[in-house]
Amino acid sequence: MVDRVDINRLLVEMRSIKQQAMPPEARAVGEVSERIKPGTVVGATEPAANEFGQLFTQAIDKVNGLQKESSALAKAYESGEPGVDITDVMIASQKSSVSFQAMVQVRNKLVDAYRDVMNMPI
Repeated sequence: MVDRVDINRLLVEMRSIKQQAMPPEARAVGEVSERIKPGTVVGATEPAANEFGQLFTQAIDKVNGLQKESSALAKAYESGEPGVDITDVMIASQKSSVSFQAMVQVRNKLVDAYRDVMNMPI
C-alpha cells in the first residue's frame, strides 16, 4: 500500500512540475479544456521545444535529488547518526527507486516514439 501512495505522490509532483513549466496562457487553456467534454476541438498552442527540454531537465533533476537524498540518509544511518530512522531510509530508497524507474520508462517511450517517427514512410 505504501508503494501505491509513493507512485501517486510522484505523479502529482510530475503534474505540478508540468503546470509550473507551462506559460500562463497555456495554463488557462488547460484549465478550460478539463471542463470541456472529450472530443471537442479547442484552439491549443503548440508547445515550444525549449519548454519540453526544461520540463524534462526538471524531472531529471528531481530524480537526481531524490537519489542524493536517499544516499545521504543511508550513509547517515550507517554511520549511526541520531535521529535517522530505518523507516525513513527505506522510504527514501523506495521513492528514489520508483522515480528512477518512472524516468527510465519515460525515456523508453520517447525512444520508441522517435524510432516510430523515423521509420514512417515519407
